[in-house]
Amino acid sequence: MDLSVQLAPKNKKGLLLSNPVMPASGTFGYGMEFEKIFDIQKLGAIVCKGTTLQSRIGNKQPRIAETAGGMLNSIGLQNVGVDSLIRDIAPVWAKWQVPVIVNMAGATFEEYGEVARRLDNVKGIAAIELNISCPNVAEGGAEFGARVESATAVTKIVRKSTSLPLIVKLTPNTADVVRIAQSVVAEGADALCLINTLKGAAVDIKKRKLLLGNGYGGLSGPAIKPVALYMVHLVAGVVDVPIIGCGGIVTGLDAIEFFMAGASAVQVGTAHFANPIASLDVLEGIKTYLKAQKIEDFKELVGTARK
Repeated sequence: MDLSVQLAPKNKKGLLLSNPVMPASGTFGYGMEFEKIFDIQKLGAIVCKGTTLQSRIGNKQPRIAETAGGMLNSIGLQNVGVDSLIRDIAPVWAKWQVPVIVNMAGATFEEYGEVARRLDNVKGIAAIELNISCPNVAEGGAEFGARVESATAVTKIVRKSTSLPLIVKLTPNTADVVRIAQSVVAEGADALCLINTLKGAAVDIKKRKLLLGNGYGGLSGPAIKPVALYMVHLVAGVVDVPIIGCGGIVTGLDAIEFFMAGASAVQVGTAHFANPIASLDVLEGIKTYLKAQKIEDFKELVGTARK
């Protein structure tokens, strides 16, 4: 069967994956950690944890809280910084067959542009995933991706700063996801990823205060799958670039739902915390479904729930 998928058909460099399954940023480290557990070369791509201009120690503890059907996290983009990533980690990726996508973020428009510029043409880096679900310091703390204007501006800056295939990861914490999707595609996004985490909170009833050290966090896991499917289905009807579905995927059948809603690939996230080989299990589940349905090319399923 044919599991290959091209996620950047309009980009000269392209982003051809051997299959449509990859881990979501922040749930798979830099890939090397999981390489000790299973053959990560079997995946379609690796998406590393969020990378910023300077290294970050992240938010104060506790950073994770279990919820019904998912989890809350407030990691705070803990990472080694772009220069250390290029110097110490990218050379390892360059030896891999599986393509690596670098998730990147910034506190200002200028930081986004500078990180993208430094990542450009680095061996071992196949594409950029632009995280616009971060607080915009200059705009009073709002997420870059929550408003059409800021989402458009940051995408434009990053697009001008790199020739790498550009995936823009959209936030669900907006009432304007369709217009935002259309605007970032107009500014050069090669693909979209939907969705990032939903805003949430948990309360420690013993201490009578919010549980997470930073107060609020991002809700992920099976609880947000219906929201993710809704937004993928919604956006797939208004853009002409590939969509990566993300949110609550645990099994191969979850992935099949996203394909039918309009996604050309999927990311597996929170499931890794309970099952380190979750991505591989999802891939095998997809194969099992296709075999049972006698489908030779999974792309035949993409968008079928839209008809």
